[in-house]
Amino acid sequence: MENKELFMGRLGVNPELKYTPSQKAVCELSVAVKHREGHTLWKKVVVWGRQAELCPLYLKKGYQVFVDGVREVREYTNKKGEVRQYEEIVARLVGFPNI
Repeated sequence: MENKELFMGRLGVNPELKYTPSQKAVCELSVAVKHREGHTLWKKVVVWGRQAELCPLYLKKGYQVFVDGVREVREYTNKKGEVRQYEEIVARLVGFPNI
């Protein structure tokens, strides 16, 4: 079953564009989403390909964005040998209102 995510929020930092060793563009976004109870949830969003290359051109810290993507849970082992998990949203589409 796919874990679809659709939300709107504001960027907490400027988009960070990187390239993989095989020259695939990847951009990371940190999006603050207001929760019903009044607190803020931070979502890590990963954007790939041409859309990733466009994010730093059109988006800046504080801009409002909407994200349509899939939630994935990743695992890694830290220096102490402990297995840790984190959640990220792999975006299919990142949009923004007219700026």
